[in-house]
Amino acid sequence: MARSTLEQWRMFKAVAEHGGFHQAAEVVYKSQSTIHHAVHKLEQTLDVQLFQVEGRKTVLTAAGEQLLRRINFLLTEAERMENVALNLKAGVESRLSIAVDEAFPRDLLYQTLAAVSAEYPLIRIELLETILSGANELLSQGKAEIAVSPFTLPDNLSEDLCQIEFVAVAGPQHPLTQPRRELTLEELKNCRQIVLRDSAQQQKKDVGWLGSEQRWTVSHVATSIELLRKNLGFAWLPRHAVQPFLDNGELLPLLLPRGSSRTFTFYLNFNDADTLGPVARSFIGHLRYLTSL
Repeated sequence: MARSTLEQWRMFKAVAEHGGFHQAAEVVYKSQSTIHHAVHKLEQTLDVQLFQVEGRKTVLTAAGEQLLRRINFLLTEAERMENVALNLKAGVESRLSIAVDEAFPRDLLYQTLAAVSAEYPLIRIELLETILSGANELLSQGKAEIAVSPFTLPDNLSEDLCQIEFVAVAGPQHPLTQPRRELTLEELKNCRQIVLRDSAQQQKKDVGWLGSEQRWTVSHVATSIELLRKNLGFAWLPRHAVQPFLDNGELLPLLLPRGSSRTFTFYLNFNDADTLGPVARSFIGHLRYLTSL
């Protein structure tokens, strides 16, 4: 039988992460004396000192540091268990947050959302549009239940969803397309490249060729396309996004000896299948079906 409680461990974690009892009290909305009592009781129960005072700071002891690493997993699992119970009680979730990379085909996404809406007309859906590792960051922060991303998420369930082709393109009056010719790497380096900014706040990633001396960084695929149509640079963009402009001649593919087309795998990511409600499962099912056609 466990002699400590989850509430005691939550207060221990708050003190450790925020650097003191006063700071923790402001975060968890408990009195400082309540938190101090809970941690002191925990130390008595375990017969181990968790904190020590250094100057004006409350810092973890060596034992406290080891326990903090383990308690993070325990508290996360406890939260997941509570979420499972809530889903079982409620039956159907009232809202669903989905983080989707902007390079993912919009038609597939909208068809999926339409199918889910027809099945659950009262559901509130929050669509979080991201770039590169942004979708996985929102998933890891608990701000999204599902992520569609060009990256897998370590230690979580990930499955291959589809392959997306990126093509090198520029406007018809751009120096790289006038005259039409096979280009060299040096020509690319001397022209402005339009690249997409990773929307993640923490661990940002760069993907693809970034060898141009001049570079403009934008936040959206649509912005990149507009700049290319005005002959202000070149870029690798999803073929499905630029195909209408290739068809009408507003953009032209770059003639490169290699690398003019690249294919990336996109993944369906979620934390724990047991915590997903029926609406989330419906979204996943429809998305799997549509990407398999």
